[in-house]
Amino acid sequence: MIQSNPVVHFEIYVADMERAKAFYEAVFETKLENMPNPTPEVEMDMWFFPMDKETGMSKYGAGGMLVKMDGFSPGSGGTVVYFACEDCAVQASRAVQHGGSVAQDKTAIGEHGFCALVRDTEGNLIGLHSMK
Repeated sequence: MIQSNPVVHFEIYVADMERAKAFYEAVFETKLENMPNPTPEVEMDMWFFPMDKETGMSKYGAGGMLVKMDGFSPGSGGTVVYFACEDCAVQASRAVQHGGSVAQDKTAIGEHGFCALVRDTEGNLIGLHSMK
């Protein structure tokens, strides 16, 4: 039986890496780190969200990255990645300030806190979650 969160990684596909990188760094006030291409025969541009380098994907939570790669397009689909926030209304507001849009304003979800949905500069739908 898996004792921790079974989700270990996510990828958000983008068309314009510089635009997408600027959006996520501004909305979450963080720095993404370039990952060298592990498969040179496939052209990829990848930027990791911060994560614990010593434990990598073995701790609770999931590491993830922005990826630009032929054959994989951004846009809405069946999966939504939620980002933890102190107050999801703050990141929703930043999303709009940096070229995104709000799909669902901050909404109470009972004892589970609050969530909001935004579209990034690439058209991807992402979730924001906070307890206040």
